[in-house]
Amino acid sequence: MAAIDHYINTIIDQGGHEAQQDGSASVEAHHLLLAIAAEQETGTHQVLASVGLDHQAIRDALDKEFEHSLGAAGVSLATFALPRPSSAAERPTQMGASAKLALERGFASVPRKKDLRPAHLLLGIVRAQVGTVPRALALAGVDQADLVVRILDTLPDDGE
Repeated sequence: MAAIDHYINTIIDQGGHEAQQDGSASVEAHHLLLAIAAEQETGTHQVLASVGLDHQAIRDALDKEFEHSLGAAGVSLATFALPRPSSAAERPTQMGASAKLALERGFASVPRKKDLRPAHLLLGIVRAQVGTVPRALALAGVDQADLVVRILDTLPDDGE
């Protein structure tokens, strides 16, 4: 198994763990982002750190996004003391639509699988234009376009 295959399997597996902790029925893009932040792979870890994102900062941004989304529906977390979600009994194995799209975007950014790097997976996640991840990044004060440029800067010149 190639190193990138091992990395992708690790991220998907860890994303499943993140989804289980959230009580989610499927692994979504934000679970993969949390997994990447927890993984300590040098390139992706450094680029996330360069914009102030680590696992806890991403978790905080996701919590803020959840609260913001509830607020848009007229529900205030301050009014309703909602408990943290219960962990799912089993780790989800199904990939949600946002995770599938993130993987597709990441894989599509290289002409050949042998050119795939961990940064491409991160790129696929942060290039989303709609959904939980871009809303959470915006609420965390992260410039999504700048983050994309920072990720691209870590890649070899011949691969986007």
